[in-house]
Amino acid sequence: MAFSETGSRDLGLTPQQHQALLAIRAHPDSAPMTVSELARVLLVKNHSALGLVDRLVERELLKRAPSPLDRRRVELTLTDLGRRKLETISRNNLGQLQSSLPVFTDLMHALEQLELPTPDLKALEGDPQDTSSAPARRARRKTP
Repeated sequence: MAFSETGSRDLGLTPQQHQALLAIRAHPDSAPMTVSELARVLLVKNHSALGLVDRLVERELLKRAPSPLDRRRVELTLTDLGRRKLETISRNNLGQLQSSLPVFTDLMHALEQLELPTPDLKALEGDPQDTSSAPARRARRKTP
């Protein structure tokens, strides 16, 4: 969303830095995230993730430390400053979403008045791999 990107930039973060902080904050495992895991989550190469981490460490938003269990692993954790930046961006984004809600509500009411079909959001939540409702493919003709 454009306002999220603007919100990150307003606080001096690039959208990529914001995404990296979010990924590290949301990491589900009990062990902290590593650079290679961050690269995988952000869909970037390891050297790109490492450059991103270097810049975040330099800005004191992220802490990097060797794993106490495996010295080859480098663990990434947010600093207090990094957490506060994320909270500020999230709070601002939530405010933007809440202020946009009346626009979407008005749009849905306008669609209802026009008697146009409104999107069935439940139907969109289906399994993307389910092709049972997809049109059947035509059989190929055999060539002699």
